Amino acid sequence: MEDKIIIIDDDPDYLDILWSRLRSAGFNHVQIEYSSRKAAERFRQGEDFDLAMIDLNMPDMDGMQLLEVIRSSSPGTECIMVTAVDDIHTAINCMRKGAYDYLIKPVPQQNLILSVNRALERKRLLDILDIDKRKALPELTHKDPFRPILTRSRNVLKVLKEAELHARSDVPILITGETGTGKDLLARAIHAASPRADAPFTPVNMASLGESLFDAEFFGHTRGAFTGAEKARAGYLEHTHGGSLFLDEIGVMPLGLQGKLLRVLQSGEYLKLGTSEPRQTDVRIIAATNEELEQMIARKTFRKDLYYRLRGGWLHLPPLRERKADIPLLINHFLENRCTSQTKCRVDLQSLSLLMNYAYPGNIRELKSIIQSSINLARDGVITAACLPDSLRATIPRPECPPPPGETSAGRSAAGTEDVTGEILPLAEVEKAHILKVYRQTDRNKSRTARLLGIGLNTLRRRLEAYDVK
Repeated sequence: MEDKIIIIDDDPDYLDILWSRLRSAGFNHVQIEYSSRKAAERFRQGEDFDLAMIDLNMPDMDGMQLLEVIRSSSPGTECIMVTAVDDIHTAINCMRKGAYDYLIKPVPQQNLILSVNRALERKRLLDILDIDKRKALPELTHKDPFRPILTRSRNVLKVLKEAELHARSDVPILITGETGTGKDLLARAIHAASPRADAPFTPVNMASLGESLFDAEFFGHTRGAFTGAEKARAGYLEHTHGGSLFLDEIGVMPLGLQGKLLRVLQSGEYLKLGTSEPRQTDVRIIAATNEELEQMIARKTFRKDLYYRLRGGWLHLPPLRERKADIPLLINHFLENRCTSQTKCRVDLQSLSLLMNYAYPGNIRELKSIIQSSINLARDGVITAACLPDSLRATIPRPECPPPPGETSAGRSAAGTEDVTGEILPLAEVEKAHILKVYRQTDRNKSRTARLLGIGLNTLRRRLEAYDVK
């Protein structure tokens, strides 16, 4: 696991015991420190750890003092106190000063790992809550697993950061979002960023898995379970052991099968067809849906207990219409993938305007389909409005009625913030159009224009000079 842990204890033998136990439990980044003063200095200098395990009784600086240093220098570090003193008042004092837990030596292996996992899970949840408080864009620690997901959107970057934090744990994850928003890509990225990355990732489309096939496909069967001739078969759970099982379209899962999945989530046990001997599986469940599960719960078509089991971590991908800054990025990506170096492709301005203002009910999947289809129709690699589907061309507004006498069409567009195509104009263009309109109405009288606009004469002259108007 990627979590950074430091153990501070003046007893070398016990340090080695704790280090070995954590390493055997899969924690690969564990450091030890014999001196509490050296540990305090490391934190003061900005060294970062996810978890500190602190002995309470140490020379030079005791564990309580070191706890205060860590909480002030690195408030994001969770702390667990480890001591031979079983005193309730000391334990309460440690908790008040910010310790997550208080363990008594010798610490049983099961209690140690349970406390460490809970402390790290608390840190991940606090880190997720902290994302919204930061003004800067969230940054990924491990970017490679998330490179296939192209975005400039703060909302999507926030989801990716939350996904990275959840990936380090084993909690089930529920991904929601409209069809075509990239739930499959996000599920694969979570698996690739997790400690299970080297184990199988198995995607299962629940819409294609009927009740008659569920047990055989999901749990597998032994030899002779049906006719006596067929071979034994590993189900999804057995095949994915140690990895991640991605259950796409979980909302269409029949109610009768939801209880079977719930049992696996609760105990990790399942029964292979043809045997009554329970088997254990170690899989991380990632589920996705475009359905409103809470409404399905109200209609009693989805189990509430399964819903809350799946929602160990909840990630919602916004639709493309709410992340329009990503549209040019995605268009360029699809063009680069489809066009060769000999036939360079581009989108003209009118087509780009149509693509930017379309609602995309099919989201990214629909945009990709539109670009691929348009490339086939484009001449010389230039995608014009004529290459786009009828659904996009239908959004081109009809010409406006002629303006009343004495008012130009340019003057009408300047009165609002839209041009004749209905596109929102930048504020600078609206200002320019309004200034020029008043300037023409005053027969180019600068003094009168400045008075009507409520600006200084020199300001007006600078504006007209910038517009290249005399």
